[in-house]
Amino acid sequence: MPEPRPLRRLVVPVFLPAAVFGVGQGASAPVVALQARELGASVGVAGLIVAVLGLGQVLGDLPAGRIVARIGERNAVLLGSAVGAGGVALSLVAWTPVVLGFGVGLFGVASAVWGLARQAYIVDTVPPGLRARALSAMAGLTRFGFLIGPFLGAGVVHLMGTRGGFVVQLAAVLAAGVLMLAMPAVDGDAGGARPGMPLRRVLVANRRALGTLGVGALVLGAARASRTAVLPLWADQIGLDPVTTSLLFGVGAAVDVALSYPAGRWMDLRGRRPVAVGALLTFAAAHLALPLADGLVALGAVAVLMGMANGLSNGMIMTIGADVAPAEGRTEFLGAFRLCHDLGMLAGPLVIGAVSAAAGLAVAAAALGGISGAGAGGMWHWLRPSRVAGQSSDSVPDRARPSAK
Repeated sequence: MPEPRPLRRLVVPVFLPAAVFGVGQGASAPVVALQARELGASVGVAGLIVAVLGLGQVLGDLPAGRIVARIGERNAVLLGSAVGAGGVALSLVAWTPVVLGFGVGLFGVASAVWGLARQAYIVDTVPPGLRARALSAMAGLTRFGFLIGPFLGAGVVHLMGTRGGFVVQLAAVLAAGVLMLAMPAVDGDAGGARPGMPLRRVLVANRRALGTLGVGALVLGAARASRTAVLPLWADQIGLDPVTTSLLFGVGAAVDVALSYPAGRWMDLRGRRPVAVGALLTFAAAHLALPLADGLVALGAVAVLMGMANGLSNGMIMTIGADVAPAEGRTEFLGAFRLCHDLGMLAGPLVIGAVSAAAGLAVAAAALGGISGAGAGGMWHWLRPSRVAGQSSDSVPDRARPSAK
């Protein structure tokens, strides 16, 4: 079936840059810790440097909303590309672990600006009935790029050493920035800019949405991030070698990418609630089943479940955030909503580490399973149907809004 025209118009300025950007992230992800070690960092410090990327995204989420509101989506994605390129270049030439960490963190901040600007642009230019498909396609293409990035970067790393991963990432960031020059301004010469709104006022006015759906976003972020910790740790615990573990990750990632666009289509046609609840219940099932996986086949099934859950949730947080965002202070709200999810991404592995140290990995996985199940219940309660004006009920999704009480 041919792609709806509003989505075809996004191929060059949005979808293709997302895939290219993902390639760069995938190429650099395996080498950050290795480069830190080569610069003299301990294993613990190298791990902290890897975590700085997520910290940079968290620190950048709220300012990103203000930046997009002030200068518009197109200018913001170009600014994010420029700052991101600077961060990657600094990582490439880093001479100490501290400099490397600063470069990685700078790229994280730029990613927050870049991601929020693309989300706001899609919300501005895509009809509500296609919103979830557009956002899920963008998220899925980023995942696809991340999946193939290590393979494309391997040859350069072989020739140049670990810094070769940053060379590929720098080329990808610059190429994505050039592609996004094709992004037309939303409001003519204004570049899509709109009057800003004090952040405190936005947070207070939308505290109910952030305190309900924002909690669901946080739980989803924790479930997503924790899977990258529990799966390899459990594989090691049952005696699987690193190559087999990597293959299991690859299978799960392939399922993840394959489900991205269908998940967006289901959200558009069936509503946000069933997909959100289904994703969190699948995460819960996967985490609860992990302690029962005592061999390759069983763990492979868990990896597939985790890939299904992640694929179903691709673009979900961006879509729900866009659905409930107020007209005034919209980009500031989107930044706060993304912050909820990104805080969960930081918290998930920390919960796994803390509970594992106290009670074992099986208990930690079960705890995340219980948290994910509770998040599914919350999403079922908080997401309520509301018709989109001017559209038929059988062709447009239910808009996700906190239930009225």
